[in-house]
Amino acid sequence: MDGSPERTATPLDEGAAALARYGETLTGAVEAALGPWMAAAVEAHLPDGLDPDKRADVDRAVAEATGRAVADVGGRLRQLLALDLDDQWTNPLSIIRRAVAYPTAVLAAAGAPPVDRDNTDAALHPDDVYGLVPLAFADLGPEVHERGLEWGAAKAHVHLTRRRAAEAAGSTTARPGR
Repeated sequence: MDGSPERTATPLDEGAAALARYGETLTGAVEAALGPWMAAAVEAHLPDGLDPDKRADVDRAVAEATGRAVADVGGRLRQLLALDLDDQWTNPLSIIRRAVAYPTAVLAAAGAPPVDRDNTDAALHPDDVYGLVPLAFADLGPEVHERGLEWGAAKAHVHLTRRRAAEAAGSTTARPGR
């Protein structure tokens, strides 16, 4: 023992640890869902009558783009969700939305024509010419939806627990003990 008093875990510590675990689970679900989501997005927008050689090129491009998307989006998501709640600079869905660049590039290379979008969608997501951007966790599938709900509930719990602890201590800071 190093002479310092032993510290027992508080509800704040336990909540933060649980939030980190839910973040890791959400990241894993997103990484697993990116490939099927990208394949379906590309398939839905490919031009009709693609010759077999071009189709094989598209399939290879989807596989390669999936690997890059998992590394990029998964890595950024893991980095964000490993941080303390108060240090997270954005939310998971904003990072997940970056994945749209990967199937968009595959579709553009395959000669798929852009789709008509309303003015609001075009203004919010100008680079999403195929209307693919995930607007909710559920757009990547039910597993991502469930993991996103769990993470969101854990985040709310940690936030409220911290706020209540700060109020009880008479402080206006969100992070008691810091």
